[in-house]
Amino acid sequence: MAEAKKAGGSEHYDASEIQVLEGLEPVRKRPGMYIGSTGAEGLHHLIKEIADNAVDEAIAGFGTRVDVTLLADGGCRVEDNGRGIPVDIHPKTGKSTLETVLTILHAGGKFGGGGYKVSSGLHGVGSSVVNALSSHMIAEVYRNGKINHIEFNAGVPQKPLEVIGKTDKQGTSVTFYPDPTVFKETIEFDYDWVTNYLRHQAYLTKGVLTTAYDERNGKRSAFYFEGGIKSYVKKLNIGKEVLSEEVFYVEKQIEDSIIELAVQYNDTFSETLRPFANNVLTPDGGMHVIGFRTAINRVVNDYARKNGLLKEKEENLTGDDIKEGLTAVILVKLPDPQFEGQTKNKLGNPEVRGYVDKVMSKYFAYYLEENPAIAKKIVGKATLAARARKAARAARDNVIRKGAFEGLNLPSKLADCSSRDRAECELFIVEGNSAAGSAKEGRDSRVQAILPLRGKVLNTERARLDKMFANAEIVSLIKAMGVGIGEQFDINGLRYYKIVFMTDADVDGAHISTLLLTFFFRYMPEVIKGGHVYMAKPPLFGLIKGTGSNRKIDYVYDEVALENTVNAKIEERLRSGTKIDESAERFKQAGYTAQNRFKGLGEMDANQLWETTMDPKHRTLIRVNIEDAEKADAIFTKLMGDEVELRKNFIQSRAKTVNLDDLDF
Repeated sequence: MAEAKKAGGSEHYDASEIQVLEGLEPVRKRPGMYIGSTGAEGLHHLIKEIADNAVDEAIAGFGTRVDVTLLADGGCRVEDNGRGIPVDIHPKTGKSTLETVLTILHAGGKFGGGGYKVSSGLHGVGSSVVNALSSHMIAEVYRNGKINHIEFNAGVPQKPLEVIGKTDKQGTSVTFYPDPTVFKETIEFDYDWVTNYLRHQAYLTKGVLTTAYDERNGKRSAFYFEGGIKSYVKKLNIGKEVLSEEVFYVEKQIEDSIIELAVQYNDTFSETLRPFANNVLTPDGGMHVIGFRTAINRVVNDYARKNGLLKEKEENLTGDDIKEGLTAVILVKLPDPQFEGQTKNKLGNPEVRGYVDKVMSKYFAYYLEENPAIAKKIVGKATLAARARKAARAARDNVIRKGAFEGLNLPSKLADCSSRDRAECELFIVEGNSAAGSAKEGRDSRVQAILPLRGKVLNTERARLDKMFANAEIVSLIKAMGVGIGEQFDINGLRYYKIVFMTDADVDGAHISTLLLTFFFRYMPEVIKGGHVYMAKPPLFGLIKGTGSNRKIDYVYDEVALENTVNAKIEERLRSGTKIDESAERFKQAGYTAQNRFKGLGEMDANQLWETTMDPKHRTLIRVNIEDAEKADAIFTKLMGDEVELRKNFIQSRAKTVNLDDLDF
């Protein structure tokens, strides 16, 4: 396919391109309004704000690399080889343009001037916000053979811009140190976050080199993808059997916008769609996604009709049929993106719908005509999905309850709670009848419901809905949840705002939790994204002190905690002058009369299970998050898919060190 022209800005980039809208004062008072939070997420948003400006130079065609360095002294440096921020005197502020950009909110080259035709920074507030929230910032611009230098403390310039030397470089370097009085939770940057961000930017800006260097430990990474989003689609399909090695790819310019699309089908039953606008991920979709779906549905159905793959009396394939196994990246670049909401999760530009529809309809139709073997596989897969959908319809109608709380069609083994305030209701999914019996007896029946599981649930990574509806455990879970599944899924029907996996603290328990996570991730991801899914953490040991009415149990949750608890008790007894028999077992040296290792939840009576695992005052719940859907998708493919060798290699390399944090969900 022919490449479109670069969506560049003007070669003439000086003070007149920078427009000033308002001052900087509100940022330090209400930082959350500008960066979302002052926790780890907001901290790393600072890097994104500065690096996005460097990426914008590359998108505009004026830069070829973006370098991020995490400094040993806690700072971060972002450098590019673009045009360099203008340094001449700004006509409205009377200060250097560099100082203006870094100290005045909404001052930038992204408000309709010639600085940028396409940029990821919709509001252009990034640099000044980062400056305001940094205890110290150093900015250097390399232009016209000179090094222009300025420094700030908490957004206040320490002296005017000055030339400190000569250089043959061109571009901008910004070094900043997050203010610990603002970021009280942490000011330590995460190298993995940086590499993940830079990897994505390299995929989305083909031909641009992004690098990361961590001075704290010497780690280095570099990313360069000549294929851009075509390479991105291949990466998303690693570990999956694709219907064709070839990736459909097209890039076209319509008016002032560029439409870039990449598509490849695999043999799974789920869709992986990554829509971007000006390199900003829009997880809630928008007009570009609507245009894409409209086009691919029309093209596939038209091809199937034209070539006799759908009979005259057969109904059209639905969007759900066609998206099964679809992996696609949509990247639109436009001069005035209208994102819905502060978080930019959805693109609202109505014209983009038509642009994407036009490009996808024309060129994907060409692709199918030119590749009939691939086209037949795509239509065949969608046709199988349609048959499965029809077979599952009757079963689904029987499974899904029509109302949230009237109690119709609930699974018989569910011990429901009495409260009708879903915000306080909890559903414990419990492994084994013995543990479920204790949980039912020990629970707070007003707000806690119990759903027992028999054995290991179905691996839904490789199962369509029709197969799932034939599995009693999955059916019980769907009924209890109240949200439906598939095309009838509705998060508003959720009956419990906490869904808690309560399994044994062993390998089998971890396997069951993984199977449950697979089901929720593939078929109810909105429940996880809404923060409703938790994992209970039952104790692994009980340390018993005393007997009879004086009997007391200290519960500990892992072997590290056990060692720490015993050591602390021994030290406490030594400090108090208690004589210790060093020949005795270690837990007895700590003053305990017995040590019990729980083999499973079923060993606990109702009181113990309530006290350790279900009582909100004492329990430990781990909330499941999907911070990076791509990593989670890859992990589930490795752990639960058909590629035995891939899973074997993963387990062998991670078995000794893997934990929930490693799994990135």
